[in-house]
Amino acid sequence: MMGQLPGGQQRLFYSFNLEDHVPAQHLLRSIDQCLDLSDLRAYLADFYSPIGRPSIDPELMVRMLVVGY
Repeated sequence: MMGQLPGGQQRLFYSFNLEDHVPAQHLLRSIDQCLDLSDLRAYLADFYSPIGRPSIDPELMVRMLVVGY
């Protein structure tokens, strides 16, 4: 089962905003602007089983690999 990052859901009683803490010129912001992974999930969908535990989001995994290098 292909995992997916939960988007847009904020925690109750938790006011930490990552946008406020990452500088505008940070490397991760430029990677986010240059790296388009919108089609990755559709491309990899056939390799994931519909049953079982959710995996790590493939988009997140690729982003972590890029940051690692």
